[in-house]
Amino acid sequence: MKKKSNEELPYEKFIQKGAESLTDAELLAILLRTGPAPETAAPQAHQNCPALALAEKVLALPKGSRTGLGGLTQLSPAQLQQVKGIGEVKAVRICCVTELARRMMMGQRREMKTFPDPASAADYCRPLFAGSDSSVEKAVLLLLDGKGKLIHEKVLSIGTVNTAPVSPREVFLQALQYQAVFFMLLHNHPSGDVTPSREDAEITHRLAKLGEMMQLELVDHIIISEEKYYSFREAGLL
Repeated sequence: MKKKSNEELPYEKFIQKGAESLTDAELLAILLRTGPAPETAAPQAHQNCPALALAEKVLALPKGSRTGLGGLTQLSPAQLQQVKGIGEVKAVRICCVTELARRMMMGQRREMKTFPDPASAADYCRPLFAGSDSSVEKAVLLLLDGKGKLIHEKVLSIGTVNTAPVSPREVFLQALQYQAVFFMLLHNHPSGDVTPSREDAEITHRLAKLGEMMQLELVDHIIISEEKYYSFREAGLL
């Protein structure tokens, strides 16, 4: 087997071309630093870079609805340690890095934000649905003032893999407490399919009607996944 040249190894590739040139597996390999010695009985991929082979095994672990690096947030240290070569130290390191990335995304979110379109609201809330509980549905309420600026946000409920019950009473108690004029509801579909369910359509219709009676407008109900979103407003259903 032809040995990889140094410039093709993850660390050297980073030095020469920068982090943006690395694949997901190469980024993870630099974090892992080492891997188990390759088997000699049969040809193995990345024999001269065990950490890269190890990283690919980690990325291949079943991770529910999410894939790639994003799916690592759904793995516990115990699950990571099922891969030969991943001990407690490496498992903890991976979990800490994914949590660090989540907190960095949270830190980039600005207060008093406005949402000119559904995509901006989805991007703003997406970090709220990440983390170790990303495999279950959550419902998030955004409360806006008369100029459409965010004045409060709240996770209304954390449910199961396919439902996150929303209480209209809790929605309007929060809206009245913060003197909101508009509100938005967002929830995730861990499956990655953002097609609304019958229950999604029913709660949207109910909140819109109740809000109209209370002079509180439902701006949108948005269903999001890791990369996609569905807007009831864009679909013409609000």
